[in-house]
Amino acid sequence: MIYLTRRERFSAAHRMFQPGFTDEENAEYYGQCSNPEWHGHNYELFVTVRGEINEELGYVINLKKLKEIIHKHVIDPLDHKNMNTQVDFMKGKVTSTENIAISIWEVLEPHIRREGIELYCIKITETENNYIEFYG
Repeated sequence: MIYLTRRERFSAAHRMFQPGFTDEENAEYYGQCSNPEWHGHNYELFVTVRGEINEELGYVINLKKLKEIIHKHVIDPLDHKNMNTQVDFMKGKVTSTENIAISIWEVLEPHIRREGIELYCIKITETENNYIEFYG
């Protein structure tokens, strides 16, 4: 079994909040991340897949194909967007890094599976000090 990781980057704005909370309550739970005027991050996304090497081709998946899948379904919809208002797969969710990772998994998993391999891990670095790993 081989584990292969592809790194991508995207920049996106968001606001963490619960619509049923007052601005004060949101600020209490989410701090600066609940700024009503939004804020953004430069994210790093690590997509790890696993599978057996195709003996004829010598790889688990063509990296160009993996990049195309990630860009079409994740990077293009997210990059330089407001996740709360412009990204369909994030609408109605608190835009925490945890929920972003889970949502990216849900978007990518069927496309990765079609390639005959498994999605193993989604890792997102939000800041140099914080990252999330989701293993489905």
